[in-house]
Amino acid sequence: MAEVQGTQLIHKYLRHNKKFPHVFCPGCGHGIVLGSLVRSIDTLGLPKDDVCIVAGIGCSGRLAVYVDFNTVHTTHGRALTFATGIKMANPKMNVIVIMGDGDSMAIGGNHLIHAARRNIGVTALILNNNIYGMTGGQCSPTTPSGSFSMTTPLGQMEQSFDCVELCKAAKANYVARGSVFHAMKLDSMMMDAITNPGFGVLEIMSPCFTQFGRKNKFKSPVDMYQYLKKTVVPVDRYNGMDESARQGKIPSGVFVHNTEPGIEEKYYAMASQYQGGE
Repeated sequence: MAEVQGTQLIHKYLRHNKKFPHVFCPGCGHGIVLGSLVRSIDTLGLPKDDVCIVAGIGCSGRLAVYVDFNTVHTTHGRALTFATGIKMANPKMNVIVIMGDGDSMAIGGNHLIHAARRNIGVTALILNNNIYGMTGGQCSPTTPSGSFSMTTPLGQMEQSFDCVELCKAAKANYVARGSVFHAMKLDSMMMDAITNPGFGVLEIMSPCFTQFGRKNKFKSPVDMYQYLKKTVVPVDRYNGMDESARQGKIPSGVFVHNTEPGIEEKYYAMASQYQGGE
């Protein structure tokens, strides 16, 4: 039954004139995110014409190529600026932005902060694989301290960003973190993020064996998924741990869940008022 349903979703939501199988490396978690995205939209019953997927540059940006929605493949780091314009022009559109950790927090970091500050009603899916995967394996803003990459062959010496803490501080309306290992939980958080008003952020831990795993002593993609299974823990459980037990653990779940109206709602309400509307 699940196989039949999966086949139906493939035919309903994917563009079959695109090159398949997809470009993701064996073991990459981005394909799991793609499955979660189409399941979430199908479960919510959103018409395809009412969904717009905006993506930047990088491995994660390829998701926009494969799905049969309104799609915009934008420049590196600027996906949220395009998404803001789309949402302000058509506030009824469900605008979902797909970015990688470098795309969203390096070149696009300022846009992420101000999208959260403005509380624009779009959903940001940040696929965090701790590396620049498509362009050669450079260190990204989320590469953990001590990790190895093409640009840190002796180990990463800088502090890394915590995406959740960054978005909480910037006052995003909805902030959550999931992983591709916990796919059913990911579906639930993705649906919450899409339907919640205002700016929503869902960070998704997605392994990159090709560029990160092999340089950091993971023997196979399976080892990286086992690592997610071991280290990603529910936030309630994480909060109950003592400091020593928290070392190396990644809290997962919903961290912020506010229902403040998005700026586009406030803008059109103000416009209606001054134009003599009800």
